[in-house]
Amino acid sequence: MTRHLWGPLSAYGLAWATFAFLLDQVTKWTLVGPVDLDELGTIPVTSFFSLTMAWNEGVSYSLFATHRQGVLIALSLAITAMLWTWVSSAGNRLKAAGLGLIIGGALGNAFDRAWHGAVADFLHFFVGNWHWYIFNFADVAICIGVALLIYESFTMSPQK
Repeated sequence: MTRHLWGPLSAYGLAWATFAFLLDQVTKWTLVGPVDLDELGTIPVTSFFSLTMAWNEGVSYSLFATHRQGVLIALSLAITAMLWTWVSSAGNRLKAAGLGLIIGGALGNAFDRAWHGAVADFLHFFVGNWHWYIFNFADVAICIGVALLIYESFTMSPQK
Protein backbone atom coordinates (compact mmCIF):
# COMPACT_ATOMS: atom_id res chain seq x y z
CA MET A 1 0.00 0.00 0.00
CA THR A 2 1.43 3.34 -1.04
CA ARG A 3 1.36 6.15 1.54
CA HIS A 4 0.57 9.65 0.40
CA LEU A 5 1.43 12.85 2.26
CA TRP A 6 -1.75 14.67 1.27
CA GLY A 7 -5.26 13.32 1.18
CA PRO A 8 -8.83 14.57 0.91
CA LEU A 9 -9.01 15.56 4.61
CA SER A 10 -5.41 16.77 5.04
CA ALA A 11 -6.38 20.45 4.92
CA TYR A 12 -9.00 19.81 7.61
CA GLY A 13 -6.46 18.04 9.82
CA LEU A 14 -3.91 20.77 9.17
CA ALA A 15 -6.45 23.43 10.20
CA TRP A 16 -6.99 21.68 13.55
CA ALA A 17 -3.23 21.22 14.03
CA THR A 18 -2.67 24.92 13.31
CA PHE A 19 -5.46 25.94 15.71
CA ALA A 20 -4.04 23.78 18.53
CA PHE A 21 -0.48 24.99 17.94
CA LEU A 22 -1.44 28.68 17.81
CA LEU A 23 -3.73 28.53 20.87
CA ASP A 24 -0.96 26.82 22.82
CA GLN A 25 1.77 29.20 21.72
CA VAL A 26 -0.26 32.39 22.18
CA THR A 27 -1.19 31.43 25.75
CA LYS A 28 2.38 30.43 26.56
CA TRP A 29 3.80 33.60 25.00
CA THR A 30 1.33 35.72 27.00
CA LEU A 31 1.97 34.03 30.32
CA VAL A 32 5.74 33.68 29.97
CA GLY A 33 6.20 37.11 28.34
CA PRO A 34 3.94 40.05 29.25
CA VAL A 35 2.37 38.47 32.35
CA ASP A 36 5.74 36.99 33.46
CA LEU A 37 4.19 34.06 35.31
CA ASP A 38 7.73 32.75 35.77
CA GLU A 39 8.38 35.70 38.12
CA LEU A 40 4.91 35.69 39.72
CA GLY A 41 4.84 31.91 40.24
CA THR A 42 1.08 31.59 40.81
CA ILE A 43 -1.99 33.64 39.99
CA PRO A 44 -5.08 32.38 41.87
CA VAL A 45 -8.13 32.40 39.58
CA THR A 46 -10.77 30.43 41.53
CA SER A 47 -10.88 28.30 44.67
CA PHE A 48 -9.97 25.26 42.52
CA PHE A 49 -7.86 26.71 39.69
CA SER A 50 -4.74 28.84 39.40
CA LEU A 51 -2.17 29.75 36.80
CA THR A 52 1.03 28.25 38.17
CA MET A 53 4.29 28.26 36.22
CA ALA A 54 6.10 24.95 35.88
CA TRP A 55 8.83 23.95 33.43
CA ASN A 56 8.65 20.32 32.35
CA GLU A 57 11.89 18.78 31.07
CA GLY A 58 10.32 15.33 30.65
CA VAL A 59 7.22 13.90 29.06
CA SER A 60 3.85 13.41 30.78
CA TYR A 61 4.04 14.02 34.53
CA SER A 62 7.74 14.92 34.03
CA LEU A 63 8.60 11.27 33.37
CA PHE A 64 12.00 10.72 31.79
CA ALA A 65 13.08 14.28 32.65
CA THR A 66 16.30 15.09 30.85
CA HIS A 67 18.38 18.09 29.90
CA ARG A 68 18.85 16.42 26.50
CA GLN A 69 15.76 17.96 24.94
CA GLY A 70 16.97 17.11 21.42
CA VAL A 71 16.00 13.47 21.95
CA LEU A 72 12.46 14.43 22.97
CA ILE A 73 12.18 16.92 20.09
CA ALA A 74 13.30 14.28 17.59
CA LEU A 75 10.83 11.79 19.05
CA SER A 76 8.00 14.34 18.81
CA LEU A 77 8.85 15.09 15.19
CA ALA A 78 9.05 11.40 14.26
CA ILE A 79 5.68 10.68 15.87
CA THR A 80 4.21 13.76 14.18
CA ALA A 81 5.41 12.50 10.79
CA MET A 82 3.77 9.12 11.41
CA LEU A 83 0.54 10.78 12.54
CA TRP A 84 0.57 12.98 9.44
CA THR A 85 0.57 9.93 7.18
CA TRP A 86 -2.49 8.79 9.13
CA VAL A 87 -4.17 12.18 8.57
CA SER A 88 -3.48 11.95 4.84
CA SER A 89 -5.40 8.67 4.69
CA ALA A 90 -8.16 9.61 7.16
CA GLY A 91 -11.58 8.55 5.97
CA ASN A 92 -13.64 10.97 8.07
CA ARG A 93 -13.46 14.44 9.60
CA LEU A 94 -13.55 13.20 13.19
CA LYS A 95 -10.35 11.18 12.71
CA ALA A 96 -8.66 14.04 10.82
CA ALA A 97 -9.61 16.52 13.58
CA GLY A 98 -8.39 14.21 16.36
CA LEU A 99 -5.09 13.59 14.63
CA GLY A 100 -4.72 17.29 13.84
CA LEU A 101 -5.19 18.21 17.51
CA ILE A 102 -2.58 15.65 18.57
CA ILE A 103 -0.13 16.94 15.96
CA GLY A 104 -0.68 20.59 16.93
CA GLY A 105 -0.22 19.81 20.61
CA ALA A 106 2.90 17.73 20.01
CA LEU A 107 4.43 20.46 17.86
CA GLY A 108 3.53 23.11 20.45
CA ASN A 109 5.42 21.23 23.15
CA ALA A 110 8.31 20.42 20.79
CA PHE A 111 8.61 24.13 19.95
CA ASP A 112 8.86 24.90 23.68
CA ARG A 113 11.61 22.34 24.09
CA ALA A 114 13.55 23.88 21.20
CA TRP A 115 12.98 27.50 22.29
CA HIS A 116 13.05 27.28 26.10
CA GLY A 117 14.74 23.95 26.78
CA ALA A 118 11.59 22.71 28.55
CA VAL A 119 7.81 22.78 28.15
CA ALA A 120 5.93 25.67 29.76
CA ASP A 121 3.00 24.35 31.84
CA PHE A 122 0.64 26.61 33.76
CA LEU A 123 -2.93 25.25 34.10
CA HIS A 124 -3.29 23.99 37.69
CA PHE A 125 -6.48 22.44 39.09
CA PHE A 126 -6.84 21.36 42.72
CA VAL A 127 -9.37 20.52 45.42
CA GLY A 128 -8.18 21.16 48.95
CA ASN A 129 -4.82 19.42 49.28
CA TRP A 130 -5.37 17.26 46.17
CA HIS A 131 -3.57 18.73 43.14
CA TRP A 132 -3.78 17.64 39.53
CA TYR A 133 -0.58 17.88 37.53
CA ILE A 134 0.14 21.24 35.89
CA PHE A 135 -0.41 21.23 32.12
CA ASN A 136 -0.91 23.50 29.09
CA PHE A 137 -3.20 23.83 26.07
CA ALA A 138 -0.97 21.55 23.96
CA ASP A 139 -1.68 18.80 26.50
CA VAL A 140 -5.40 19.60 26.34
CA ALA A 141 -5.33 19.35 22.53
CA ILE A 142 -3.53 16.00 22.69
CA CYS A 143 -6.05 14.59 25.20
CA ILE A 144 -9.05 15.83 23.20
CA GLY A 145 -7.49 14.43 20.03
CA VAL A 146 -7.00 11.01 21.63
CA ALA A 147 -10.58 11.09 22.98
CA LEU A 148 -11.88 11.88 19.48
CA LEU A 149 -9.93 8.95 18.03
CA ILE A 150 -11.29 6.59 20.68
CA TYR A 151 -14.84 7.87 20.10
CA GLU A 152 -14.38 7.57 16.34
CA SER A 153 -13.12 3.99 16.66
CA PHE A 154 -16.32 2.95 18.45
CA THR A 155 -18.86 4.95 16.44
CA MET A 156 -17.71 5.09 12.81
CA SER A 157 -18.11 2.19 10.45
CA PRO A 158 -14.80 0.76 9.27
CA GLN A 159 -13.35 1.92 5.96
CA LYS A 160 -13.33 -0.57 3.14
